[in-house]
Amino acid sequence: MIRLNLVLLVVLVGCALGTVTGQHRARTLFVELEQEQRGARQLDEEWTQLQLEQSTWAMHTRIETVAASKLGMQVPPTERIQMIEPPAESVRP
Repeated sequence: MIRLNLVLLVVLVGCALGTVTGQHRARTLFVELEQEQRGARQLDEEWTQLQLEQSTWAMHTRIETVAASKLGMQVPPTERIQMIEPPAESVRP
């Protein structure tokens, strides 16, 4: 009877340690998941800001302003503008 009680006690302690270890691992993984999700949200925010910045830098009015002020470029008079038609594509049989 004593031997059976000792075996049951060892099994009980093993199960308890397994439960505690499993819960600790689950909590650790949950904390890591939260950190990764926070990082993903920060990357999404940064991506949105970069897209906004790119669209701001690529605006035609800004490009024209920079071209005129820093590069000394100007729009040519209309009589100097020539329209060039693209060549017609050849038809292949």
